[in-house]
Amino acid sequence: MDITQDFYNNMASQYDKLFHDWQSTIHEQAVILNRIFNDNGFDTTAQILDCACGIGTQSIGLASLGYQVSASDISAGEISEARERAKKNGVNIRFELADFRALADKYSEQFDVVIAMDNALPHMLSNKDLEAAIKSMTGQTKPNGIIVASIRDYDSLLVEKPPYSPPYIHKTDQGQRVSFQTWVWDNDNYHLVQYIIEDEGTLQISKFECEYRAVRREELTALFRANGCREVHWKMPEETGFYQPIIVARKR
Repeated sequence: MDITQDFYNNMASQYDKLFHDWQSTIHEQAVILNRIFNDNGFDTTAQILDCACGIGTQSIGLASLGYQVSASDISAGEISEARERAKKNGVNIRFELADFRALADKYSEQFDVVIAMDNALPHMLSNKDLEAAIKSMTGQTKPNGIIVASIRDYDSLLVEKPPYSPPYIHKTDQGQRVSFQTWVWDNDNYHLVQYIIEDEGTLQISKFECEYRAVRREELTALFRANGCREVHWKMPEETGFYQPIIVARKR
C-alpha cells in the first residue's frame, strides 16, 4: 500500500474534523460546483463522476441537488466512510474503489462531468503519473464534456515554500479543535504532516503523513490541452468562493 492510500485510510474516520461543519460544507461546495456546471452548459440531468471522492464531500452534496453521481477513490477506508455518509444523507451514489489513473478498469461508460477536487491531482509525484491521471479522466469524459479539478495555489506557494499551513481553529461544544499541516520541501515535492488536535476535556492528538508535488497551473493547463481538451481555463477563489483555484477543461 502506498503512502497516499495509507494517509486516507488512516484519516477516513477523522477527515470531517478538518471542517467546522462538514454537513454544511458539502452543500456549500455543491452550490459552487453546480454554478460552474451551469456556466458550462450542464444541469442536474448531467451524469457526474467524482474520481477522487474521499468521504463524499462533493459527491454527496451534488447528489442532494439531484445529480446522478458515480464516485470512486483509491482509499478503501474513505469509500467505506463515504457509503455510510451517503446513506445517512439519503442519496444513492454508485461507489467504486479505483485509481484515477486507471478509471477504465472500473467504468465502461463516459460521463458529462468528471471532477477531482481538494488537491487530489498533486498526489501524482511525477509528470508521468500526472499525465496518466489526466488521460484517464479525459478518457471517461464524453465529447464536449468537462473535467473540473482543484489544486492549491502552488504558483504562489512555490515562491516562498512555506514550512507550514495556517491553523484552523474550530470551537466545539466541548472545547476546541485545531488542525494544521507542516511541509518539508524537496524541490517541487513536499512531505506533509497533518495534525488534528482535539482539546475537549481530554487532549487528543492525531498525526497523518503524505506526499505531494506542487503543480503549477501552466503545467496542468498544458497537460489537459495535450490530452484531448480544447478549452482550459482557471477560476480563482475570489470568483467562485471555493478555497482553491479550479481548472475547467472541456473535452474535444
